[in-house]
Amino acid sequence: MSIVTVQLGQCGNQIGFEVFDALLRDSHSSQGLCSKRENEAYQTSCKERFFSEEENGVPIARAVLVDMEPKVINQTLSKAAQSGQWKYGQHACFCQKQGSGNNWAYGYSVHGPRHEESIMNLIRKEVEKCDSFSGFFIIMSMAGGTGSGLGAFVTQNLQDQYPNSLKMNQIIWPYGTGEVIVQNYNSILTLSHLYRSSDALLVHENDAVHKICAKLMNIKQISFSDINQVLAHQLGSVFQPTYSAESSFHYRQNPLGDLMEHLVPHPEFKMLSVRNIPHMSENSLAYSTFTWAGLLKHLRQMLISNAKMEEGIDWQVRPPLSGLPPLGKMSLSKDLHFNTSIANLVILRGKDVQSADVEGFKDPALYTSWLEPVNAFNVWKTQRAFSKYEKSAVLVSNSQFLVKPLDTIVKKAWNMFASKKDGVQERTMNSALWSGLDSSVEMSLHWLHRLSKLCSAAHIPVILLLTTVRSPYASLEPESLKSCLLQLMSSTPACVRSTLALIAPAELPRTSPSPNPAILTVLVIM
Repeated sequence: MSIVTVQLGQCGNQIGFEVFDALLRDSHSSQGLCSKRENEAYQTSCKERFFSEEENGVPIARAVLVDMEPKVINQTLSKAAQSGQWKYGQHACFCQKQGSGNNWAYGYSVHGPRHEESIMNLIRKEVEKCDSFSGFFIIMSMAGGTGSGLGAFVTQNLQDQYPNSLKMNQIIWPYGTGEVIVQNYNSILTLSHLYRSSDALLVHENDAVHKICAKLMNIKQISFSDINQVLAHQLGSVFQPTYSAESSFHYRQNPLGDLMEHLVPHPEFKMLSVRNIPHMSENSLAYSTFTWAGLLKHLRQMLISNAKMEEGIDWQVRPPLSGLPPLGKMSLSKDLHFNTSIANLVILRGKDVQSADVEGFKDPALYTSWLEPVNAFNVWKTQRAFSKYEKSAVLVSNSQFLVKPLDTIVKKAWNMFASKKDGVQERTMNSALWSGLDSSVEMSLHWLHRLSKLCSAAHIPVILLLTTVRSPYASLEPESLKSCLLQLMSSTPACVRSTLALIAPAELPRTSPSPNPAILTVLVIM
């Protein structure tokens, strides 16, 4: 089944190019370490998912490119055509001459409605080219204006027009010390909207990928191209074909649907992370050997300790129910953050893959208590090697991995919002567009901050819900606001209700009456 990729903004278009380039280079690689017949089946499956054929035999990416400035799209189209291996469709891009200025509201409220018809027509035409359509893969960042604001708008429209098709958003979490001063505002507003309209959010953190480039790839002067290539490698290792079953040598027909089935057991649990092993430079690879036991041991500990790469893993972190004592002498005050999972998927590629033992990932101590490990863990395999690695493993996880980054970004956004008295907000944002969103931002920030603190104090482990409710709460007194919020419990899963009950009237914000409806963003942790 085919996947239509929507590339949004500068970041989305640059990453999208690297993804398609990595997919095609891998499918034509001579280092697949499998039979010619199996390699041909692998190539066919890859092309069916991501490419369509033109008369001259050059694969055309099933993609729509959207940006509000022409420079990046022109560069992307040119690089693809110059490769000679594949290209984008001649009429598959939409761009304007005026950007979004890193303003989320401008992308969402101005560019979105103004260009909605043109963008959705391009996407519709691309969908109609598919014989068997699986869903959308949307690549965007959270820090800028076009990727975040317009990306949230387009995803919302896709949900309205294609309610039965799957939508996965690949979002780039901004640097902790980014160049965009309003990136924390943009990120919160983007997450709030995507959580209502997307089926899954595949999150990549810029800081983590940067460390991989520096420490594992040994890159001295790291460019955005280097970072995008690492991201493309991770995404390719997830979406390239794998066998449909342990004893089958037929490739999966619907990878997007299978990912959702295995990793999103409830529509409110949808934030996913990706970890790859190994990662190394060409020079180091020539002197390295790998075993499945070694790779899986490291990958499991990366999951448990929430490590983003194999270097610097904390081996002292253990599952709380494993019964194993901690390693070495540890201070009782040291806080070992065990990363509880909702669901995990391990994808293995390479030589002797059938001999790999994944029993360590079936330990009930790794998972939340309300889902059995037999339903929470899955493994996909293929003997066909990926990229330059004889053996490689990737872990796609639905876990607590984002709790700390989310808390950090909320704190920064709250601090910036509180500093508007000093004129920071007026200097950095278009006041005409943002004035109507002040109550939205304030309510979002306050509730995300207070609820995350409450749940942290109660040692509640798993991130559960990020939802947005439109209601004129801004003019309500604390008691009335609490009453309105608790009314949401009737439509909330039972496992969330105890968390909502943690809110006390004294901890509710007092907001001045406002004619504008507030957007109340609630973070609930179970």
